[in-house]
Amino acid sequence: MADPKGFLKTTERELPARRPVPVRIMDWKEVYEPGDRAVLKRQASRCMDCGVPFCHSACPLGNLIPEWNDLTWRGADRSAIERLHATNNFPEFTGRLCPAPCESACVLGINQPAVTIKQIEVSIIDEAFEKGWVQPQPPQRLTGHTVAVVGSGPAGLAAAQQLTRAGHTVVVFERDDRIGGLLRYGIPDFKMEKRHLDIRLQQMEEEGTRFRPGVEIGRDLSWDELRGRYDAVLIATGATVPRDLPIPGRDLDGVHFAMDYLVPSNRVGAGDEIANQITASGKHVVVIGGGDTGADCIGTAHRHGARSVTNLAIGRQPGTERGDDQPWPTMPTLFEVQSAHEEGGERTYLASTVEFLGDDEGRVRAVRVAETEYIDGRRVPKSGTEREIPAELVLIAMGFTGPETHSYEGDTTPVVTDRGSLQRDGEYATAIPGVFVAGDAGRGQSLIVWAIAEGRSAAAAIDRHLMGATVLPAPVAVTDVAFRVQPA
Repeated sequence: MADPKGFLKTTERELPARRPVPVRIMDWKEVYEPGDRAVLKRQASRCMDCGVPFCHSACPLGNLIPEWNDLTWRGADRSAIERLHATNNFPEFTGRLCPAPCESACVLGINQPAVTIKQIEVSIIDEAFEKGWVQPQPPQRLTGHTVAVVGSGPAGLAAAQQLTRAGHTVVVFERDDRIGGLLRYGIPDFKMEKRHLDIRLQQMEEEGTRFRPGVEIGRDLSWDELRGRYDAVLIATGATVPRDLPIPGRDLDGVHFAMDYLVPSNRVGAGDEIANQITASGKHVVVIGGGDTGADCIGTAHRHGARSVTNLAIGRQPGTERGDDQPWPTMPTLFEVQSAHEEGGERTYLASTVEFLGDDEGRVRAVRVAETEYIDGRRVPKSGTEREIPAELVLIAMGFTGPETHSYEGDTTPVVTDRGSLQRDGEYATAIPGVFVAGDAGRGQSLIVWAIAEGRSAAAAIDRHLMGATVLPAPVAVTDVAFRVQPA
């Protein structure tokens, strides 16, 4: 185990400093300064190697957290990345983007700040890439079976890598012009620079995974044709249908879904020229929704040079400590100050948006809001509390309702559940022979760590379907719904 007295000698939780706000909003680089190796080892020493490590159960991937904490503390860094990769294909993604339910379940967190698991994780993989320890792992033999993966987000990529390493010929189809899905165009660079994605894709290509960007299944190639060409098909298209806010003024110019704003901004960051790009430059910006997507919009608006940024959340402001209804080791809903919130703007809770107001030319000029009150458990606008907030750009970031289903036709039309997701059984299989579903398309809007875990599990199910047996790990079952993210 790590230092037996580490958690007694070091009681403080230490994280790398964020770059100064006036500096970081001038570029799109990640917000954190490079970590101090001594601090990292000191934090790793705080891991208690518990008899029952609840961090394991809180992590959908079952990451071997006490093991790589111990190896980090001992300086056995190459062994640490081997243990990390044993359960997680992409720790460089989760270490930056996952909200870390493992830390909420850390036993030390009962009476001290939790171990900085997420920071230790990302430091291990960053050092491994820097030192050239992450090498391609091509299969020793090919099975002769072919698999099509539709969607190149974290679930699709995890499944593709597992199936490629098992010896199957895997082709990943992506309708966008670049591979990566949400990781490529949904996540701003200040949260994860795309070089981390590119280097992992290079490894996957060298292992044998084939990528086909710019191909939309259902338009460029029908679903039935895809099934005819491949022995198995995995649908990993994510939950990309945004939740709308159908109130008066919704059709005004300047009211947009969050992704209609974030995606073009990321494309410009990649060097593309975007005509009529939605920009916050010099505008009063209102972001509706208090989740991660809303925070991404806030940080992007600051970097665009917004005149003001106001974030509206319909519910109550979460507390700073666990409530009695969210005891350890559950993942509590807490008030969080993300890097984007540090950079300026105003956050308003109990704010119900009731109308978008426009000018004579049909452009949004303000948002009318009212205080939220709770009546019979429902959140409704409180009469007599209405006020106007100036707004020349409104971004709706209220979460997502499920996958897009308009492209399915013919025999390849999966059943849609009452939650809007694609139906699958305990083996991730749909009712259509040879067609499987993983990630948010089947689960609903959730965490990146769940997407990777489902991708790994679906890969095991597909391998078993093709070969009759599998040695691939399956960390989560379809019926497991712990830690699902609720819409903002």
